[in-house]
Amino acid sequence: MAEMVLMDEPERVRLALSPPRRQILDRLREPASAAQVAAELGMPRQRVGYHFRMLERAGLIELVEERSRRGCVERIMQVAASALLVDPGMLIQDTFTAIADRHAAEHLVEVAAGTVRDVARMNANAERQGVRLLTFTLEAEVRFAEPGDVHEFTDQLAAAMAQVVARFDHAGGRPYRLVAGGHPAPHPSRPEDQK
Repeated sequence: MAEMVLMDEPERVRLALSPPRRQILDRLREPASAAQVAAELGMPRQRVGYHFRMLERAGLIELVEERSRRGCVERIMQVAASALLVDPGMLIQDTFTAIADRHAAEHLVEVAAGTVRDVARMNANAERQGVRLLTFTLEAEVRFAEPGDVHEFTDQLAAAMAQVVARFDHAGGRPYRLVAGGHPAPHPSRPEDQK
């Protein structure tokens, strides 16, 4: 089973997001047959079998084993990846491509979406080659006293980043993209921030 599958085709996303198929995908985190899933979810066996075929054709579930049962072959299936990731570009649809303001929320969303897309694709490729994708993640939280401090902080962080990049950048080296972004942390007492 792959770690994650990037879903970047509209038909594949539509297929996976229908309510009964989401239920089936969730259930197939553990291997099961169509008959088992139908009984557990209270759905007709034929309908579950149809959804199985559609999900298998889309590469979202895979065959684990086949068993002989009462003169028939029972197919045991499970999800093809531990995580199904919808390409954020499918939802954004190039809305923000003209924005390059490093203080605009839309630009942060666009950069984050590109990061998700690129890393998911490279990770899938690395898995196919049997190697690990070397990445790193840094996170921190800062509390600004004044709104204007955000701009000064951004300028200083950009200067520090440029200095470190200049120290490690080599013409023949493997290029890495470094992304630094900041957004207000969700407030724990405001449920709307958690959505």
